[in-house]
Amino acid sequence: MDSALFFQNARDFLPILLQGAVVTIQVTVLAFLLSSAIGLGLALLKLSPVRALSWGAASVINVIRGLPIIVQLFYIYFVLPDIGIHLTAFQAGVIGLGIAYSAYQAENFRAGIEAVDPGQREAAQAMGMRPALIMRRVILPQAFRIALPPYGNTLVMMLKDSSLVSTITVAEMTRAGQLIASSTFQNMTVYTLVALLYLLMSLPLVFGLRRLEQRLGAGRKRT
Repeated sequence: MDSALFFQNARDFLPILLQGAVVTIQVTVLAFLLSSAIGLGLALLKLSPVRALSWGAASVINVIRGLPIIVQLFYIYFVLPDIGIHLTAFQAGVIGLGIAYSAYQAENFRAGIEAVDPGQREAAQAMGMRPALIMRRVILPQAFRIALPPYGNTLVMMLKDSSLVSTITVAEMTRAGQLIASSTFQNMTVYTLVALLYLLMSLPLVFGLRRLEQRLGAGRKRT
């Protein structure tokens, strides 16, 4: 590959790819927040002493985990309009990715909550704290620290899997690359740039999460 031609094409293609990268980040952040909210709810339901709630949450988690993400995206974007629910491609991408990852988030939260020392809950109960307050003030902060490594890995995975929303025409970075490649036939240049941009987004995230884990770990040791 001619390096001069590569850099010339890169200069032309990068502005379009960077616009797609902004959409990639938006989809990732919104889907991550949605998956966290749904996942926490499912985790709490699965840990519920009420058997019907626990069984129902476990069933939902298993169904979500058993379906490919791309199938969930297709169902939300192409099937829901048949029953009167119309979403833009961006909305469908965020919701589909958020729901798909909520099952993994639920397991992250459940494992974190179950790993908290039971004595913490017993001490809070002895102080007269209500169950909801115990969960919010005592259990969840500790569970978050415990679950941070898999929780952070989920964010990195979601950033990479956001490329799947290109299949429902969301104009994120992979979709932008596909459009450029189909019109210029500069496949090597385009997809090399796409790969480099994904690395530029994901590697700082990986190092930042690792640094956060180390700081929280050091804080636990001091306490």
